[in-house]
Amino acid sequence: MTTSTRTRTTTAELPATTLLRFATAGSVDDGKSTLVGRLLHDSKSVLADQLEAVERASAGRGQEAPDLALLTDGLRAEREQGITIDVAYRYFATPKRRFILADTPGHVQYTRNMVTGASTAELTVILVDARKGVVEQTRRHAAIAALLRVPQVVLAVNKMDLVGYREPVFATIVAEFTAYAAELGIPGVTAIPISALAGDNVVEPSAVMDWYSGPTVLEHLETVPVSRDPAHRHARLPVQYVIRPQTAAHPDYRGYAGQIAAGTLHVGEPVTVLPSGRTTRISAIDLLGRPVDTARTGQSVTVLLADDLDVSRGDLIVPTRHAPAPTQDIEATVCHVADQELTVGHRVLLKHGTRTVKAIVESIPSRLALDDLSLRPHGDRLAANDIGRVRIRTAEPLPVDPYADSRRTGSFILIDPGDGTTLTAGMVGDSFVTTAPVKGSTAGTATGPDADADGWDF
Repeated sequence: MTTSTRTRTTTAELPATTLLRFATAGSVDDGKSTLVGRLLHDSKSVLADQLEAVERASAGRGQEAPDLALLTDGLRAEREQGITIDVAYRYFATPKRRFILADTPGHVQYTRNMVTGASTAELTVILVDARKGVVEQTRRHAAIAALLRVPQVVLAVNKMDLVGYREPVFATIVAEFTAYAAELGIPGVTAIPISALAGDNVVEPSAVMDWYSGPTVLEHLETVPVSRDPAHRHARLPVQYVIRPQTAAHPDYRGYAGQIAAGTLHVGEPVTVLPSGRTTRISAIDLLGRPVDTARTGQSVTVLLADDLDVSRGDLIVPTRHAPAPTQDIEATVCHVADQELTVGHRVLLKHGTRTVKAIVESIPSRLALDDLSLRPHGDRLAANDIGRVRIRTAEPLPVDPYADSRRTGSFILIDPGDGTTLTAGMVGDSFVTTAPVKGSTAGTATGPDADADGWDF
């Protein structure tokens, strides 16, 4: 199909979307679910039948007022224990912006759930109980936010009503947290004093904290600038599906569909298909059923190429001048999320974008210590919730980017080939830690007679 007979549309003419993905995190009983419930309730994003169900459940537990935390704690075990166990996703909107929020658990054993919730977040709200201040789990969640390169961090100092709404309490907590955030490399923190239970500074400004003149939580969420496509990011299109209608109307149509992971693609631009390295140019881009000149991060498109190349699911289309070099040796920082340990010599499947390949864990040099942000030798294994450094050898070359450059094409997951369980979430390249390489590591490598016993010899 030629593009000369079609009316071309610019992306500026297509409907604009304003969407913010954000996650909440904090220690146990810091009030995350109550904050989310208050946010939904006071922004009038709760349906009448939902509120009635919460009122009935609250009355059944002997509570006089509705427990807004029940709007997010949906599992039976969560309601019985009064805690958050799983990541609860909620979708709501105001006249200014649409939101996807992830309410993540606070217990240490569920830290891995925070990795899941924050992996796609553009903002993280970290809660602190004003009575307890910054605790170990607060530091752990801040470290994960920094590790995942979440662009915006909000410190919500909750339960201010229980400390008499005193400004010095708030100021002390903010000073301690921002100092720790600076060590992690977090560029800036927006601190807001709140009472989720009473509704102070969540949606409506507090009438009792006149010493605070900043935005409420909702005001900040509605107005915070979020850049999904920084100028330095190079375009990346993981191919998800090959479209060939082979109809009378489109006998020669061959399009490569996927969601643009980073950057902007242009019609006429020279591109390279990886990992094969074949080059061509973009002859057309279809978006929402219409041809466009350009397409940007987050848009699902179909790209047509000038030449007939062997392109399939799992390939990556990139601008030729900014093509990454495919590699079989990957060094990364990982968050281990499975109960099963990750060990040296572990045979896994590595999923990067739309491509899945066999891989072997060659070494696990170190584990991150959250108390002083150092990388310490940790033998040859990682347990659940551990953050550490790994070296992986893949069966096929992969066009990976440093995670610092692209959260989408710089990330991967490790999968158990036996049952499909997700084992580990990985981020290619250096972590936020700037310490020197670990000395005296006792980590082994996947060598010796067992390394290729089942044909996994890369």
